[in-house]
Parts: sequence; structure tokens; C-alpha cells
Amino acid sequence: MTTVLLVRHGRSTANSSAVLAGWSPGVLLDAYGEQQATKLGERLAAVPLSAVVASPLERCQQTATAVVSARTDELKVETDERLGECRYGDWTGRPIKELLKDPLWKVVQQHPSAVVFPGPEGEALAATQVRAVTAIRDWDARVAEEHGPDAVWMACSHADVIKAVLADALGLHLDLFQRIVVDPCSVSVVRYTETRPFVVRMNDTGGDVSALLPPKKRRRRSRAKDSDAIVGGGAGGPVGSEATASPAGQ
Repeated sequence: MTTVLLVRHGRSTANSSAVLAGWSPGVLLDAYGEQQATKLGERLAAVPLSAVVASPLERCQQTATAVVSARTDELKVETDERLGECRYGDWTGRPIKELLKDPLWKVVQQHPSAVVFPGPEGEALAATQVRAVTAIRDWDARVAEEHGPDAVWMACSHADVIKAVLADALGLHLDLFQRIVVDPCSVSVVRYTETRPFVVRMNDTGGDVSALLPPKKRRRRSRAKDSDAIVGGGAGGPVGSEATASPAGQ
């Protein structure tokens, strides 16, 4: 039951200028985004990450590098193009205030599963979700095989991509993914099990991370499987801890 930290990149120059960056090259973190990434690295320094994987776009690479640089281990940032931003086609690089006037904007808001962005490079939002979820599940299985079921790893990506992954984990139709908020440098947490994903956190920009530490010793679970949802909510506690298998209703 490995745990993935879905991290959005820090605030970029495109974010602060209200431009849809997409796959535009050269979009970096702005000064505030760099501060966010540095603070995130400090927050996560105590979490024993088994892997850090990032979108190939510069703003994600910068954010992931800041996290790795704050650590004492020898982790390196690995890259997976499937975690890259949605390909917005002809919308790429345009000011948000212009896109608001495009009829497609309402479709993006109300029926995103039907959206295919215009132009030869445009991608369907549904296709973005499929590739991103596939990437997360592939890496999750790899981390579990190499580092065991209590491993924690990080994927650094983009807002719409993370929202699509969270919607899938929550069992939501893609048309509902606009209800999810993913702020710059936020951390959302998902645990994948053989039965279902568990969404542990969403859009956390400053919470305590001690609950993300794996248990020091794997203990036998006699009351519930890792993939069981505890009726009544359980007692909470660290990821993978015995507390998650507390008696129903207690």
C-alpha cells in the first residue's frame, strides 16, 4: 500500500501573469514560486521518499529539484512525459482573459470530458487523465516492487493533471474535476491498494507531514486488510499504521 504525494509545481511566471503556459518552453518559477519550492523541500525533508518523478516541464523540474536538494539522501529527479501538462493546442500561451471569451471555455468548465483543445497539438482532457493515471499507477507498482508496501514517493505535475488523477482516485467523473482545487506547491496524497485508492489529503499547502511517515515496523493486521475502508472512520494516524485497522466505529 504505497503512498504517492502529488505535488503541483510552485507559482510560475505564467501563473503570475495570467497566461496559459501549457507546454511553452522556458516557463520558470517566479521569485515567490522559488520560495514555495524551497519551503516544500524543507517540509518534506523528514519524509523518506523512495522516488521523485516529475513532468519534463521546467517549472516542475525546478520544484522537484528543490525537494531533492533539501534531503540528505541521494535521490535524483526522474522524468516522465506522461506527467506533463495537458496539451492545450492553440490555447497555449494566450492570456486567460482572452480565453474567457472563447465558447470552448464554458465546455471546459461544464463538460470537460468532451473537450479537445483546438489545433494540431491539442489534446483531449480525457486523454490527459488516462495518461496521467496510467503513469501514477505504473510508478506506484514499480515503487512497491522495489521498496515495499510502506514506501512513499512523490510525483510533481500540473494542476489539471493532478485534478484529473484525484478525480479518478475519488471515483468522480471527469466532468466533476473542476470542483477540485490544486494550488501551487500543494501536496495531495493518495494510497493505492488492491481494491481501491484512498485519498488521504488534498491541496495541503502547509499541514504537518508526520502522518506521512511510514511505520517503523510492519505489524500484522488482524482486523482489516490494507484495502478495507474502516466503518466509522477509524482512529487515523501515520500512513500504514495499525490505527488504520482499528475496530469499526471506535
